[in-house]
Amino acid sequence: MNLTPLIQLTRGGTPECLHFGAVAVTDRAGSLKAFAGDPHLVTFTRSTLKALQALPFVEAGGPAQFGFNQAENALLCASHNGEAMHVDAANSMLAKAGHSYKTLRCGCHVPLLFSYFDKGAPEGATYTEAHNNCSGKHAGFVAYCEQHGLPLDDYTAPEHPLQQAIARDVARAVGMDVQDMPRGIDGCSAPNFAMPLSKLARGYARLASGAQDPEFGASFALLSEAMTAYPEMVSGTGRNDLDFMRVGRGDWVSKVGADGVQVVGSKSRGEAFALKIIDGNKPALFAASVEVLDQLGWLDDAQRAALKPWRAAEIRNARGLLVGERLPAFQLQTP
Repeated sequence: MNLTPLIQLTRGGTPECLHFGAVAVTDRAGSLKAFAGDPHLVTFTRSTLKALQALPFVEAGGPAQFGFNQAENALLCASHNGEAMHVDAANSMLAKAGHSYKTLRCGCHVPLLFSYFDKGAPEGATYTEAHNNCSGKHAGFVAYCEQHGLPLDDYTAPEHPLQQAIARDVARAVGMDVQDMPRGIDGCSAPNFAMPLSKLARGYARLASGAQDPEFGASFALLSEAMTAYPEMVSGTGRNDLDFMRVGRGDWVSKVGADGVQVVGSKSRGEAFALKIIDGNKPALFAASVEVLDQLGWLDDAQRAALKPWRAAEIRNARGLLVGERLPAFQLQTP
């Protein structure tokens, strides 16, 4: 692995921690525009893949057939908090497809509204699969199977026709052969793919470009426009993707994945960057992403100020004392 330090933590002016990783910036044709570390680092895409996993359903006209609204289309791409708006939308999508949360194969967990922020869930609260952060994606899976008359009991199996269609369209979107994408199983039990950061960035440059894409234009437009119109459905209160897309004023399509992956595409530029923090540290990931945006020249003064909390440059202890700093340790290079 050709990794580079991306974020450095200091304490009292002395270096204490380094978070290594890599960055790739490409256009929608896959041309590398800038990088740090190895832009072709192969990493699992995790939840950054969700918008691309929705392609078979959208390409087949699923959202229109089942009457999904734009907020529900955004939930297809979501790693949501499990707030009421998310759960209600997931249940609505399932009902439109003639099913309930009991059909979902994503499993059940404490909503991210609590676990993501290290908060205890209310005593006695109960949850269903609709609270799973991936329930929107899985509702789309269920609807696709209903649309095509496919079995539902094993829709997450790699050999299922749905997952075969997803693998096909993901490969097309990022410009790879299916057999060249290593496969694993994600937290929600669906197959997930590893790929070079540069390929993931290309997929998001195309997604952000929407209707300009010659192959998936209408589908990419539906998905990216839903994500930017309803960013709260893509993540939720207090979350990074919500803030990034609001600060981007409709131009940025942002998606975070577990264990240190983030992708941001710019509609106006036809470019995107994919970033991996190798140790999965969230504050380092978000700080590095803001720094990439800044170094690329995508920020004006107001956007820079709005994203300051995600830089988390000041490290304070439990008493609020300034004890250290979180600083960028890289400079993007051009090929």
